[in-house]
Amino acid sequence: MRDKFRGLLPESPQPERRLRFRGGTLDRIDGFESSFLKSKRNVVVYLPPNYDRLSDVGYPILLMQDGQNLFEPHTAFVPGKHWRLREAADHTIRTGLVEPLIIVGIENAGVERIHEYTPTHDAAREAGGQAPRYAQMLIEELLPILRECYRVAQGSPRVGVGGSSLGALVSLYLALQHPDVFGRAAVMSPAAWWGDRAILGEIEAFSGSEKPRLWLDIGAREGRDAVADARMVRDSLKARGWSKADLYYREESFAEHDETAWASRAPAMLQFLFPAKEPPRLPARRVRRATR
Repeated sequence: MRDKFRGLLPESPQPERRLRFRGGTLDRIDGFESSFLKSKRNVVVYLPPNYDRLSDVGYPILLMQDGQNLFEPHTAFVPGKHWRLREAADHTIRTGLVEPLIIVGIENAGVERIHEYTPTHDAAREAGGQAPRYAQMLIEELLPILRECYRVAQGSPRVGVGGSSLGALVSLYLALQHPDVFGRAAVMSPAAWWGDRAILGEIEAFSGSEKPRLWLDIGAREGRDAVADARMVRDSLKARGWSKADLYYREESFAEHDETAWASRAPAMLQFLFPAKEPPRLPARRVRRATR
């Protein structure tokens, strides 16, 4: 499979292809192609602090939708407004709240976004319904490449998926349909209204033996309908057996439906989904001693 992507991925992480920061680093995969979807997309991979030094460590991985809005202000849908997810990961890892993890930002495919991020077809909109094919792209193509190129830990509890709005909708769908692959999900301001709230049927039909760990949130300023829908998703999950250990629900009083709001909740989301099990293995800071 690697030959198919030769030229898109380095044989091993190469410093000249990586943007250097004081904390984690970003690798970029430009023009990722799928045999299941017709559009190319870019992928950005966040590698945690000390990734190159700790060669014996296997890292959990979080696949995030709408990748152009996560790490860099100039690629965001609204220029300058992004999730600051690199900074959130750096800070929570350095302070010992979150275990070091790999975060993959999968950019959306523009006009194809509404089709790929929705599990059902909407006849009135003439859109949607390609989420199963999007799942195939992630599971059969992208994840194997990421596991080959990076030190990704094995097992569904070590693999998460997440996003906001329609990205949250498809992430919840992925966790419900493929709990053997995605053991955690960040469901932020989900577009639960899609398809006459078809996601509630997905929850009702869930039959996995292991329940994925879910972060679910909404902002009060996203509208009464959005809050009511999020509460319906929460209540449906609880009715199907999700407990406080598996499900964290949060309503943010003054939050709107935008990147600024999701950025403010990103650190807590990371901490719930990937809490640190032990203090991070990071080098001690050098202290310059005063001389007399």
